[in-house]
Amino acid sequence: MRHKMIQLITRACTVGALGVIGALSGPANAFAHSGEFSKFNYCPSMNEEVKKCLYSVTVGGKIILGKKTTPIINDVTLQGGYGKANSEHISKFYEATNGITLSKTPQPVPGGLAGLIDCKEIKNVIARVACELALETGPTAVNATLELAKPANEIKISEFNLADEEGLALQLPVKIHLENTFLGSSCYVGSASAPIIWNLTSGATEPLPPYASIKGTSGLLEGKEEDEIVQLVGNELVDNTWAAPGVSGCAEPLSIAVDPVISLVLGVPSSAGENTAILVNNVDVASAIAVNGH
Repeated sequence: MRHKMIQLITRACTVGALGVIGALSGPANAFAHSGEFSKFNYCPSMNEEVKKCLYSVTVGGKIILGKKTTPIINDVTLQGGYGKANSEHISKFYEATNGITLSKTPQPVPGGLAGLIDCKEIKNVIARVACELALETGPTAVNATLELAKPANEIKISEFNLADEEGLALQLPVKIHLENTFLGSSCYVGSASAPIIWNLTSGATEPLPPYASIKGTSGLLEGKEEDEIVQLVGNELVDNTWAAPGVSGCAEPLSIAVDPVISLVLGVPSSAGENTAILVNNVDVASAIAVNGH
């Protein structure tokens, strides 16, 4: 079954060569595709290095960061293109043409501000009073938004491993933005200099003892547009082998007092095995040639 899935994905990404004539109609075609191919509007398909187009929507799952679990209830989109695989089945990723490779989709944090911070633990008087006022009078909802911590070309993807349910399927360098009026605009777990690295697999993870392995799945294979598009429905990518740094930049200019309190509640910094990412996705793949032909 796995080998059949790999063959079908490969076929979907080559059968589109029949649309090569359409690719000659000009660059505008890359931004106004028709029907099912419209989801690839922002794939950099006119780049000769791009062989495949990807449009993946995370429709469920959860992120366990230290002691805090945040369910994914709002769709998150990953889109762009990727090139020819190397000898290890890994392909270079290319940024979406609209600059939104990973959508910044807020997810509500259970418990809101009160579940994220204990104002009484803040030793700095000014910061403690500001925290208490925020809880008493301000909006208390907190959102966690996943963002890329590095340029899109540092994403790694393997369609072979994804289909074969073994090894690295998708490597994402990310940071988690905690958003609330009191927390300000620069409250993050992870950064460009200290990113969270997710080595996501559709197979089984290999965390260090005493942590248990978890298992993903490639999902249900469906062909569209005469198999020029392949969709994996219910694809599940998982990783529980990643470490996370502490919180930084919260409630500036009071972050020196607030950051340690939020980090304590979250349980970060946290070592590899203490955190989990489970992403349930619907993944669409097509060849760049097929996309340009539609």
